[in-house]
Amino acid sequence: MAIFSFLFRKQKMVEDLIYTYLDNIGLAEANFLKAFDIYFDKGRRSRKFDLLTAETHKAESRSDDIRVEIETLMYAKVLIPESREDILELLEAIDMIPNCCQRILYVIQTQNLVVPPFLYPDIKELIKISLESCHLVRQEVDALFREPELLQKLSIAIDINESACDQLERRLITQLFNSELDTYQKILIKELILEMGDITDRTNRISRRINIMSIKRRV
Repeated sequence: MAIFSFLFRKQKMVEDLIYTYLDNIGLAEANFLKAFDIYFDKGRRSRKFDLLTAETHKAESRSDDIRVEIETLMYAKVLIPESREDILELLEAIDMIPNCCQRILYVIQTQNLVVPPFLYPDIKELIKISLESCHLVRQEVDALFREPELLQKLSIAIDINESACDQLERRLITQLFNSELDTYQKILIKELILEMGDITDRTNRISRRINIMSIKRRV
């Protein structure tokens, strides 16, 4: 009985760490959104934007540390329903989301990129939908452990969001290249838009991975 109690405690520790990990991912996304709110307000990068970029990096770095803790525990003979590889690969895929957020902020920071105001409305909508999909992915992970019957509904919502973001990307790029901006600036801003669009692409791939894990659990 003692060994089973020990393993149960370790499994609980892994699950608690996974939720801590997801909360930390959410913190990175929140700092990312705040940084853009400041950017849109100022119309350029500022000291506060740089501070929030640094906070996004801290949260992303902390997520890496927590993921290492989870990996260490899982390889210490922790019994959980899914295979270790499935969960570790899932966390690695989720980890790309704060990486994307950090990379987008770094593009603006290092290139001192100025986005023209006529693109603000659609970029704001692109960010809003992208972060909504990130939130839905965290809900999916929770559903995988606790309420698998919710997975299909969440997956459909993420798929809809990806389609909406694809349309926004195309519209933004069309507006951009129809503008009077010089070609070099157009190319830089286009790359930024594509980086933003990558967030929902990744959430959709993560969603499909979660659904495969759910199917494997039922087999």
